[in-house]
Amino acid sequence: MEEKKLFDGEYRFMELVWKYEPVRSMELARFCLEQLGWKKSTCFTVLKKLSERGFVRNDMAVVTAIVKREEVQRQESKAVVDKSFGGSLPAFVTAFLSDRKLTKEEARELRTMIEKAVE
Repeated sequence: MEEKKLFDGEYRFMELVWKYEPVRSMELARFCLEQLGWKKSTCFTVLKKLSERGFVRNDMAVVTAIVKREEVQRQESKAVVDKSFGGSLPAFVTAFLSDRKLTKEEARELRTMIEKAVE
């Protein structure tokens, strides 16, 4: 599967698409102005680039996501673990938990996820 990488500004733009889709492009431009401080031209430039790269569809001025948030998050998370922790998930978890405590509910959820991943 082709990697779907977003830059920070593109990710913030996609957050708006994921939140409001299907959304008319002019309404999306208004959200970009209100929430990102972007001019309409910036919004439409990013929209065009992300459409060309296969992240969104702009069909008759209605914008929808082609790539789902979970897919981008999964790839971003894997990239962080690979780059910063040599691909070691235990090293990542150790670093993540080094200065915080889990609630009992969080620990239960993590145990459940680990058990499902092992099956």
